[in-house]
Amino acid sequence: MNYGIQLYSLYDLTDKDLEGVLRTVAEIGYKSVEFAGFFGHSAETVRGWLDKYGLTCSSTHTPHELIMADFEGQVAFHKTIGTRDIIVPGFDFSTEEKLDAFIDFCNVYGPKLAAEGMRLSFHNHSREFIPTSYGKIVEEELIARTNITLQIDTFWAFKAGQDPVALMERLKDRLVSIHVKDGHPDGTGTPLGQGDAPVAAVYAKAIELGLPMVVESENHQPDSVTEVTTCFAYLKSLEK
Repeated sequence: MNYGIQLYSLYDLTDKDLEGVLRTVAEIGYKSVEFAGFFGHSAETVRGWLDKYGLTCSSTHTPHELIMADFEGQVAFHKTIGTRDIIVPGFDFSTEEKLDAFIDFCNVYGPKLAAEGMRLSFHNHSREFIPTSYGKIVEEELIARTNITLQIDTFWAFKAGQDPVALMERLKDRLVSIHVKDGHPDGTGTPLGQGDAPVAAVYAKAIELGLPMVVESENHQPDSVTEVTTCFAYLKSLEK
């Protein structure tokens, strides 16, 4: 099995030594990376590092503002680093007007990216599954009112009271990948296999559906490199 890593898991290191982080995760055994920023490095430099360490870029977490501000530049950057998946990692849905604005963004830029052979997705936290002050469940609004694909963060869905396995089954035709993550119902995170989230069941469902799995584990227990190494070892144990 091949596993990906969301590089925010090593946010204490990526801004200082992005190449070193790529080398480290490749040495651990991860095969793909999901970027959360490039820290001023060019697409050509990043692609060179990926090739050097035998990694691929599965996707990026890119704020919607960057897509709107420089659509052509973002498309070119992502094509150079070798991914078709741009995932918006969050949004301020505090008012219905803001929700409507984000849906408008999805319905404009989703087709524009599709015309470039790329996909626009959204990554959830727990709040998108909880009714807003204006009575909307954001995730359901996005599902019903847009055609974008989704990256389900299975831990945040679990924290919101969802069954992440059932959610994966229901949304399987809309999913681009999942975040594999562990922790407790109060939202406290842990390395994989050390929390209460149904990680093993999520893993089995991802295998069944053929979904790419991206580890996100940013608790630094006891440090970021040790934690992502622990997570990789846990996933390998599930293969047995």
